[in-house]
Amino acid sequence: MKKIALILILVISFSSCDKNKKNTFSTIDENQKILDSLTVDLDSIQKNGPIIGFAVAMVNQNGVLYEKGFGLANLDTKEKYTENTIQHIASVSKTLIGVALMKAKEMGKLNLDDPIQDYLPFKVIHPNYPNETITIRQLATHTSGINDTYEQYMERAWILTKNQNLINVSIDYPEQRLNPSELNIPMEKYLKEYLELNGLYYQDDNYINFKPGERYNYSNIGATLCALVIEKATGQAFDSFTEEHILKPLGMNSSGWSLDDVDIKKHSRLYRNDNTLLPFYTAITYPDGMLISSSSDMARYLVELINGYSGKGTLLSKESYKELFTKQLSDNNFAEGERNADHPYDGDYNPGIFIGYSAFGFVGHSGGDAGVATWMYFDKEKKTGRYIVINCDMGNDKRARELEYYAIWDKMNDYFDRLIVD
Repeated sequence: MKKIALILILVISFSSCDKNKKNTFSTIDENQKILDSLTVDLDSIQKNGPIIGFAVAMVNQNGVLYEKGFGLANLDTKEKYTENTIQHIASVSKTLIGVALMKAKEMGKLNLDDPIQDYLPFKVIHPNYPNETITIRQLATHTSGINDTYEQYMERAWILTKNQNLINVSIDYPEQRLNPSELNIPMEKYLKEYLELNGLYYQDDNYINFKPGERYNYSNIGATLCALVIEKATGQAFDSFTEEHILKPLGMNSSGWSLDDVDIKKHSRLYRNDNTLLPFYTAITYPDGMLISSSSDMARYLVELINGYSGKGTLLSKESYKELFTKQLSDNNFAEGERNADHPYDGDYNPGIFIGYSAFGFVGHSGGDAGVATWMYFDKEKKTGRYIVINCDMGNDKRARELEYYAIWDKMNDYFDRLIVD
């Protein structure tokens, strides 16, 4: 009888295992069909629109669900844009400043409410409020009063990289000047000349007429200054610090802050909206937008942020992630009508630490530069996230490009609801 009972148990056990395997394979097969359909839809959007090349990623807290590239990384060579193609990701880069800042705090190197002057070798004093202290937290929430000016930021910050062929390349870009490489200077020197009252690049509107901490005013200069504070507090260059504490731990092996840090053969070319080829360029203020990465690497990063929000991240402690994602401001910090309450993905609605919340509660950041547009947001309730990077700018055909851009983004969202995920 014991033998018969044992046999029955084994038969039931193997039958159950076989059924579970069939269900698992059925789920995998069904999801693959759904993702194949998504590929067809996204490929159709690219072929019927003006975007030259792009890549996307869809993730949840357990990992990457989908990543793929579409279109071309190079119009001349017809090289395809893939999930492993790299390019700089514009202001989504600022989210790494936030993670790095919290890591430096964990290491006991600084506190968010420390005066920035405790760490800087030059004076940063708001000219209209000289007795008011500017803190690290104010840099991280864009409330320091520091302002980006067209003449001293948009026309100075971007630099052509050396030793590149500029034949059939346009360095004419209306929104931001691409300066010759000989005008490159160290980040610290640039910030000193921009922010000190007698600096070479100082002008009155380098600061807004509000006290530090009073008014939200998105500032690339302020973000870069925060990266410099991290450097001074830790004694380590910002690019090296983020490589050690963010890129390497996450296995983001295709990513770096300059062309010297990456495989340039994997780099997409960038284009104006009229398909004119743009040159390779960098920025003196590189922490504010010059991380070079792939969609595949950024998918890993986005999984980490989702898990960090849930208290399960690996880069920072649970407490540090809680601070990173805590909404920092109130209605009083914004001008009337300044925020877009109808846009689901406007991370400027309420910032955490270099990462923002939209009015709809989505968490992330967006970015745009010459020949670049990026979005990275996650749904804090569903714990799902999306990323998109494209290699051409919106330009004068903004309406058409935004329609395609939104179509890609919304299509990914539609397919999230179809996938069978844990």
